Order: sequence, then structure tokens, then C-alpha cells
Amino acid sequence: MEDIFEAPNVVVVKVGSSTLVDESGRPDRTFIGSLCDQAADLQERGYHVVIVSSGAVAAGMERLGLYARPTDMPGRQACAAAGQAALTEVYAEQLARRGVPCGQVLLTRRDLTDREGYLNARNTLGRMLELGAVPVVNENDTVSFTEINFGDNDMLGAIVAAMLNADLYVILSDIDGLYTANPAHDPTARLVLRVEEVTPKISAMAGGAGSAVGTGGMASKVRAARAMIAAGVPMVVCRGRERDSFRRVVEGERLGTRFEGPAGVQHESARKLWIGLAEMPRGSVLLDAGASRAILERGASVLPVGVTSAEGRFSTGDVVNVVSAEGALIGRGITRYSSEDIGRVHGLRLDVIARFMPEKDGQPVIHRDELLVF
Repeated sequence: MEDIFEAPNVVVVKVGSSTLVDESGRPDRTFIGSLCDQAADLQERGYHVVIVSSGAVAAGMERLGLYARPTDMPGRQACAAAGQAALTEVYAEQLARRGVPCGQVLLTRRDLTDREGYLNARNTLGRMLELGAVPVVNENDTVSFTEINFGDNDMLGAIVAAMLNADLYVILSDIDGLYTANPAHDPTARLVLRVEEVTPKISAMAGGAGSAVGTGGMASKVRAARAMIAAGVPMVVCRGRERDSFRRVVEGERLGTRFEGPAGVQHESARKLWIGLAEMPRGSVLLDAGASRAILERGASVLPVGVTSAEGRFSTGDVVNVVSAEGALIGRGITRYSSEDIGRVHGLRLDVIARFMPEKDGQPVIHRDELLVF
């Protein structure tokens, strides 16, 4: 199946639950109305807008008359089922004021792990944009479960942005962007205006937990940024409640933190992005220092001789994480060896392996063409 959507000026905006709901924990219709006005203004100027919206569980709590977020999975999924309909109604109503149609698109990792399903999703979103509609995307929380979900909508938005080869990905947050330290505890913390590479230092700045009503935090946004830098899609994290922040960022105003690789850097192919972002890793391949350098500095494949061990149980053809000697995630790719195979061949040269596993003659663990390096 071929990709059918090609258009300039695609912008993806993700709004988190902590920004979307008001002080009572209910979806803030005034804020949603403002976001829809900004989307309509941008459409009038030739942009194609996709909204990745959290808030279904919060909307469902309101519709079902609940005052506390359920702690059990069936309860959260019941809220999501009621809330997804309620939330889409609000978006549709607010966009209709400006004569803009919208449509709901619910995705799970299961939808995207199959290459055909990934392209189907891309083509559906693309056709909606061609028809002048604003897709409102969310994870299908009514059927997802912990083992296969996206974890947070920051990464879902990144996958959508990569899928559509977007020109910009904007995350509207409840903070101004990435700080050098937690500004709530450190008065010397400074806002980082631009990040060209997600280093361990940048990851450490991001910290951890999100808010009480959301699943993401700055750490999840930095993980999404790492994917966007690989994809060549600029990403901005800024405060969503600042006046017209989405429209202002798209129009070039400097707000928040901008994540963008240096000019001239080659970006990864669509297939590699699908492997690294949409697929769910089944385990990990751990490398020694020499193999890590070869992959990062010389564009090498993952060879058995540089592998020290495997974690998890996986089969040939599964997607696995590639982990450096220091424990950092440096890539993700399709393995040509099972975890059991790696237990037999790690640390060995290919010519030695061919003597007792002739079917693996000349085969790397992960070929560079099937490896997304972050």
C-alpha cells in the first residue's frame, strides 16, 4: 500500500489533561474553544492541523457523575468510553462555529505495529486533512492495556507527527518548557530555549512524574523529542494556557523550548521511524563499548561480536531495544536472531557462527537498514 497524502504545512498539536481540564477536573470548554479558534485561524492561512487530545477519562468522569479518578482498569476504560464521545462533541461543536469539520481517530499500538495498519492510519488522517477536517486523535483507552499502550499522548503525538511528516509538533503543557532544574524547588532554574540533541544531561533535567490528572511529565516529552529529532520534525513544548500559544508558535514566535536537530543532519527513513516509534519492543540487546561507538559514530549494524547479552524473550523478526554499555537506549530495530540465539552467539565473529549455524551466515543481529538510532 502506497502513502497517498503529501501536503505542506502540517502541524500537530498535543494538549495534555492537566492543560485541558479546569480547576474542578472537568474539561475546560473555554480553553477548548480557544484552541479550536487557533486551529481554524491556521487553517485559513493554509495549514493542516491535527489535534492529539488527552482528557477522555476526565470527560467521562464528568459524564458519569464520578468525583474521583477510578484506580481500576475497567473503571478507567468505562470513563474513557463515555469521555471520548463527550470530548469529541465539544471539539466538533467549537470547530463548527468556524465552519470547520472534525473527526475522531482512536488508535492503539496494535493498530500501528502492523505496517499495513500504520499506512491505513496515515492515509485516513491524510484524507481528512485534504478534505479540510481537523482530526482529533486519542489513544483508544477503552481497549488498550498497559502492555501495549503508548504510555502517554506525548509519544502518540510524536508518532502521528512522524507518520504525516509534519512540519511542526507542538505540545501544550502546564509548564513553560524544559528547565535546567525543577523551578518549583530551585530558584536558579533557567528555561532551556533550544535543544539540538537529547543527551543524558538533558534527560536528567527532565525529571519524572506528571500531574495528578495526566500520565506524562517532562521526561515523556523529552522521549518524544528524541524521536522527533530523529524524524527531522521540530518540536516545541510551551505553556498551553498562555494566550494563543499554539498559533503564535506556528507563526514563528519563540515560546517555550524548541527541540530541533542541527541543520544538514540526515534524517531517518519512514520505515525506520515506524520500526522505532510505532512498534513495541519485545526485549533488549546489550552492547559493549566498541559496538556502541561503531553504531553511533560509523553507522554500523549490530554484530554478534559486539553483543554482551540479551534481556527478555523475543523471536527473529521482533523489534528490540539496543542498549549501550552504559545502559543508555541508543536505538531500536528488527532482530534477525532470537533471544535464545543470542545466548549462544554473543561475542562471536560471524565466520565462527557460520560453522554451527549456517543459516545465519553473514547475518548481523540487526542490519543498519532496520535500525533506528536515536
